[in-house]
Amino acid sequence: MKKLLMASAALALLTVGAPAVANHHEKDGASMQSAGMKAVLDHERRADDKARDVYRHPAQTLTFFEVKPDQTVVEYGPGGGWYTRILVPYLAGSGTYIAINGDSSASDFPDRAREARAKGWPESFPDTAAKWTGVDANKIMAFESDELPDTMKGKVDRILIFRSLHGMLNGNRADSELRALREMLADDGMVGVVQHRAKPDASYAMSNGSKGYLKQESVVDLFELNGFELVDESEINANPKDMSDYEGGVWTLPPVLGSGDADKAKYQAIGESDRMTLLFKKRP
Repeated sequence: MKKLLMASAALALLTVGAPAVANHHEKDGASMQSAGMKAVLDHERRADDKARDVYRHPAQTLTFFEVKPDQTVVEYGPGGGWYTRILVPYLAGSGTYIAINGDSSASDFPDRAREARAKGWPESFPDTAAKWTGVDANKIMAFESDELPDTMKGKVDRILIFRSLHGMLNGNRADSELRALREMLADDGMVGVVQHRAKPDASYAMSNGSKGYLKQESVVDLFELNGFELVDESEINANPKDMSDYEGGVWTLPPVLGSGDADKAKYQAIGESDRMTLLFKKRP
C-alpha cells in the first residue's frame, strides 16, 4: 500500500509539470541550479563522501547528463548511496527521485537472509535514504526494475547508471534490465552511464565484466542492441594512471583496496578507476 501511495503521489508531480519560464530568466535559472548543486555538494552530511569528488566529479558529471532539479530521475543500483546522497536532496524540492534495483526473482541467493534483504529492499531503501539525506522517506521511491507502476512508465527524464553495468552482465541480465529501463524513459529522456573502462585491446578475461571493467565500444554496442543510441561521451571521469589489468580487478584500487596493505600506497597513488562517461537517448 505504501508503494502504491508513493507512486500515486509521484504521478501527480509528473503530470502537473513545471511552470513555463521566460527566456530572459534562463541564465538566472542556470545560476540557481548551479547554486543548488553546490549547496548539496558542500553539505556537512557529505563530509566522508567528499574525498571521492576528486575522482567522481559529481557536479561536472550531472551537468554533462543534463540533470535538472525539477526532473524525474532514476538511479539504478544505488548500492551504498554515494550518488543517492547528492541526488535525493537535489531533487527534493521540485523533482522526483526513484531508486531502481534489478529483478530479484531473476537472481540466485547464497542464503535466505540475503534473499530476504534483496526482496525487502524496495520497502527499506526509502527509510535508509531518508536517514542519509534528511529528506522525508515519503518523497523517496524504490522499485525493482519489473515493478515500476505502469502509470509511471514513459515519464522518466533521466536514468543514471553509476558503475553497475558489469553487475548486470555478470548476472546475465543486462538485456532484460536495459529493456525494462527503456520502458521507463520519456521519449526525450536520456540515460547517463559511468562505468569502469577496460583498454581497447584488453583480453576477454579482463573486459567481460568479471573484473569490473568493460570496453567502451562494447557498452555502446550493448545499448544500441537494446534500443538506444549514443548522444555524447566525455572524459570527465578518465584516469590514465589506471592500467585496468589487476588480477583482483577494479576492486584492487580505491576505495576498496582489495589487496589490503600490499602495495597500498601504489594503488592510492593511482586513485579510482578509469571511467567512461556516456549519454544515450531512446531510439524510436
